[in-house]
Amino acid sequence: MSAPISRFPVVGLEDLPEDLRRRIGAIAEKSGFVPNIFLGLGHRPAELRGFLDLHDALMDKGPGEDGTGLSKAERELVVVATSGANHCTYCVVAHGAILRIRDKDPYADKVAVNPWAVALSPRRRTIVDLALALTREPERFTQGHVDTALADGLTQDEVWDVGAITAFFAMSNRLANLTALAPNAEFGAMGR
Repeated sequence: MSAPISRFPVVGLEDLPEDLRRRIGAIAEKSGFVPNIFLGLGHRPAELRGFLDLHDALMDKGPGEDGTGLSKAERELVVVATSGANHCTYCVVAHGAILRIRDKDPYADKVAVNPWAVALSPRRRTIVDLALALTREPERFTQGHVDTALADGLTQDEVWDVGAITAFFAMSNRLANLTALAPNAEFGAMGR
């Protein structure tokens, strides 16, 4: 008998409304498994739809035609650094796997452990520092943080994206911690 994936109700893919079955089924087809987050949030379909919609709006885009904008790997970097700071095992494991794949680096997820000691490009250092400033002491976040990021070369839209991804994953991290969500074993070997 396997350990439970959540301390709250969990649904099977077949239990979801048709629109969510199709949407999550497409993810499962691409990855080869159903990520536990969808089964753990599936007992509240309206909330799962909202979660997926905002996730996709934030994470499923890359640089624009003008070449500016966070890359998909940079977006995952924000998630992994934020999730590490929030001590969210599920999101570090799941998004660490995606970051390893996007960066083609089997150790890219090390940013979750000690983001200050990891060697990063100047741009990535700016992105991680901005995300951590908003994650660790949000009440101390000021215009100075934004000004530093802008001076370091991020655009206003990129600063917004770092902040929005950080904020979304603060919620996601807390839901995963609330539910004691177990990461899928499949994530462990991805990108290695």
